[in-house]
Amino acid sequence: MEIIHEPVLKEEVLYFLAPPKAGALLIDATQGEGGHSLAFLSQFPDLKLIGIDADPDIQAKARERLAPYGERVQFYRGWSHDFFAEYPGEEKRPDLILMDLGVSLFHYESGRRGFSFRYHEPLDMRIDQSSGLSAAELIQRLPENELADLIFAYGEERYSRRIARAIKEAQGVLEDSAHLAELITGAVPAPYRHGPIHPATRTFQALRIAVNGELSRLEDLLEAAFRVLEVGGRLGVISFHSLEDRIVKNFFREKNRDCICPPNAPICKCRGQRTLNILAKKGIKASEEEIQRNPPSRSARLRVIEKLLDEAADD
Repeated sequence: MEIIHEPVLKEEVLYFLAPPKAGALLIDATQGEGGHSLAFLSQFPDLKLIGIDADPDIQAKARERLAPYGERVQFYRGWSHDFFAEYPGEEKRPDLILMDLGVSLFHYESGRRGFSFRYHEPLDMRIDQSSGLSAAELIQRLPENELADLIFAYGEERYSRRIARAIKEAQGVLEDSAHLAELITGAVPAPYRHGPIHPATRTFQALRIAVNGELSRLEDLLEAAFRVLEVGGRLGVISFHSLEDRIVKNFFREKNRDCICPPNAPICKCRGQRTLNILAKKGIKASEEEIQRNPPSRSARLRVIEKLLDEAADD
């Protein structure tokens, strides 16, 4: 049976990002298999949608899934921050933008790229396999201390130094993702192996973030998307761990201030007004019912803003 990724916080997303008018445009900036896109297109028959993904394999699944909606859907193959950075000024601006920062179940269960530590798969972890270093290449290139720092910074893993040492010592015989998980499990203290999460979870997260530049792309993505968003439009972001959620929260908080000009700016160029309104200030989490039905939703948090005005362009 084919495994279909169930989108998290679906009802909450549909509520907060409901189209404000007929013919509204929604950009699903991290479309994946198209779960959220499907929900919007089926519930709002006048909605137009653009779906973005850097992975041609998963985008092919979204195209097939959304084919019944015909010309209401367009697709862009590439990274979302590039899409928004190159958005033509003469094009209709989106009324709604959704970013689900989670990794699709497709990549864990069917991607065969080493996202999951439950399978014997090549250590790749790239969303876009046409560019960048694979996880195996990154491990090979990094000195032990830099690998430890990466695992600590991006995985918040307290045993990062033990894990990095074990990985580098076994590098010549490192076979695949399951083998890497075994090395990590053997490197940590026994009580840690039986905690609430698998001992390899944080290390795999760190490698995936580094390989795909997830955090470094996120701030550029938020800035470019907010610039393109129509005044009065809404932007919703679903994050899954504290590192990305902190970036999202701080980005929204800065633009919610009355003046966002740099401290050394001689005059205010941002019109001295906040440019957005934060909806649900603490973020929205999944209900217990959804968590029971869809366990990945446990760590999801949705933050939504409404754009109040465009920022003034620099002279």
